[in-house]
Order: sequence, then C-alpha cells, then structure tokens
Amino acid sequence: MLLAAMLDAGARLETVQSAVDAVIPRTVRLAVSQVHRASLRAAAVQVELLATDQPHRTWAQIRSLLQAAPLADGVRTRALAVFAALAQAEARVHGVGVDDVGFHEVGSWDSIADVVGVCAAVHELQPEAVVVGELALGSGSVRTQHGVLPVPVPAVIELCRGWSVASGGDGELATPSGVALVTTLASDRGPLPRMILDRVGTGAGTRDRPDRPNVVRVLLGHTRAGCEGLATMALLETNIDDLDPRVWPSVIEDLLTAGAVDAWLTPAVMKKGRPGHVLGVLSDLDTARTLRRLILDRTPALGVRQSSVAREVLARVWVDVPVPEGPVPVKIGHRDGVVVHVMPEFEDVARLAAASGRPVRQVLDAAVAAAATAGLIPGAAVPLSHRPHR
Repeated sequence: MLLAAMLDAGARLETVQSAVDAVIPRTVRLAVSQVHRASLRAAAVQVELLATDQPHRTWAQIRSLLQAAPLADGVRTRALAVFAALAQAEARVHGVGVDDVGFHEVGSWDSIADVVGVCAAVHELQPEAVVVGELALGSGSVRTQHGVLPVPVPAVIELCRGWSVASGGDGELATPSGVALVTTLASDRGPLPRMILDRVGTGAGTRDRPDRPNVVRVLLGHTRAGCEGLATMALLETNIDDLDPRVWPSVIEDLLTAGAVDAWLTPAVMKKGRPGHVLGVLSDLDTARTLRRLILDRTPALGVRQSSVAREVLARVWVDVPVPEGPVPVKIGHRDGVVVHVMPEFEDVARLAAASGRPVRQVLDAAVAAAATAGLIPGAAVPLSHRPHR
C-alpha cells in the first residue's frame, strides 16, 4: 500500500523496479493498476514472482544482500535501517540475539520488494521531511508462522514504542514491515503540517471493504514558498545541570557540524536551586532524529523535548568586496530582490586581520565601507553577480 501510494504520488516504476532487481535480481516483476476501494480510486501494486519460490531469509542474509547490491547510498541506508528495526523488534519479542533473528513473512521476496521499493521511491521523491500521523493498528487476531496472534502483533507493538497509536477498527491494519517503514523513514510525527499541497498518492490494499476505503495516502507539499514565508522546523531542548562547562563548546560545535541550523545555551535555575543550562537546537525536520541521538550521546541528558516551530528566513547570497588585506565575503539577506541586511563574514575578517597585523575592528570597518561603496546597502537591488548562500 505504501509503495503504491508513493508511485501514485509521482515516483517512477522503473526506478523502483531497478532497485528491487539490484537486491533480488530476476526474482519479481512489479506492475501498477488502477482500482477502487469503497468507491475511491487508488493505485495497486502487484508483485509477481518470476523465479522459483524464494526461501525465508535471516536478517544477516538480507543485510548481506543489501550491502552487496549496486544501490544508491540513500536507498541502501534506508533499507538497512528498516530491516534493522524489524530485526531488533523480533529479537525483543522472541528473546534472541539480533543476528539470530530469522525473518518469516518479512524475509520473503515480496516483503523485500516492498521495503526496497518504498525506500527507492522516497529516495527519488527526495522529501525534505517525512511526517507521520497517528498509527491505526487494528484489532482482533491474525494467523502467522507462529500461530494465531492478537492484533496488533507483538512485533508491531515493539516498533510502535513512542508513537501515538489507536485501534482504528477491526482486523490487522498495520503489519510489521509497514510500521517499520513509516517509523524508520519518518523524521517527525504529528498532525498534518502546514503546507501548500502539491500531489496526493493513494495506495490500495488487497481487501475491499464496503464500510471504508482500504487505502494509504501520501501527501506531498512544500512549506518554503507561500505559507507566508514560513518553514516548519524542529526545536529540540533539554535541561542539564551536571555537565562540565568546558565541554559545552564541543557539544555545540558537534551539533552544528551534524546539521543543526542553530544551537545555543540559556542559563537556568534547576531543581534544588542548582545552576544549569537549557540546551536549544533548531533543525530541519529530517535532521532532528540524528541531532536528538547526538544530544543524548554527547551530554548526560536522559531525554530530549521536540516541538515544531515556524521559521521565516531571508534569502541569502554572498558578494566579495575588496579591502587592502584582500577580498572579504559579505553576506546579503534579501527579500523580493531587495537587500535587507549586509554583514561581512567575521571569520574572514579576523583571518585577514591576523595575517596583516591590523586590528580586527579596522578591517571590519573597511569591509563595511567597501560594501557601501559597491552599492550593497539596505533597500538596494540584489547584485546580479553573486554566489549562493554557503
């Protein structure tokens, strides 16, 4: 259903088929058809077996297949992460080591095609962020290789730790591979974010129930244009009162290197009157998971808060201006082609000052004056000759 929704939203079937062939060559053929589910149009994917029936594979075997396959790095990384999440969930359920997990349903040829196919489709669509809402898991029971199990099955429950879930209705509404895909590929969770909607993909399941459409929807949109210039960002915060202050500069630097848009410390008075800090980190939604883990690795924090905030930014370009010591890059913030702010890059100013022996203040003043002489002042038109913001 996820794969069908991705294809319906614009991913190309040939791209997905090529990725699947790279992992299990000459094994399956994918086809897409248009169907109806409870009167709604949807795309359906058929996975046809071309070879003799494939064995159920272990996590170690699937990992080897993915590592050896000629895949794009983004596809390989996502697929390995999805199957690793499945292996960890199965290991907890059955009380065995992760490398000892033997996949049954999710290790077969059609499940490999589903997981690799979805990862290839996401890689082609290149979303800046993937936001997933509440997960409907279903109710009742289902027959598996381990016998009759309650719905949601144990692996689904393990994969849903930390996620908002609901029953949502009768029957199995979420499978382990489906939940592993959405929880692993998601960069944020919550309600539909504010955006301008571009495309909608609707993927059909095999069952057709008269009481409700058996479909999954993927909504593609953008936030950086329109929406009053606002982009949805992640704000990460944690309170810390037991970190050696000498370590903080390296923590901030590591977060910025890992992709944080900004990172800062706010002094705070903690419980029992202890002095401490609130660490704040601003990031794109797709980087938030990496930064949360980095915070937990680099600091004594036991948890990280995440919230969504709206951020408006000016477009930025660079122009080099001449001073006696050499060229200085000047950052220009502009809106609608009009300069709003002009600021010389301080690190370059400091480097030229150190090399020349002149005070930093004098080189900075010279750069500001050179920018004004070049017509780089608030209210002026953005120069035609510039470099993109770095």
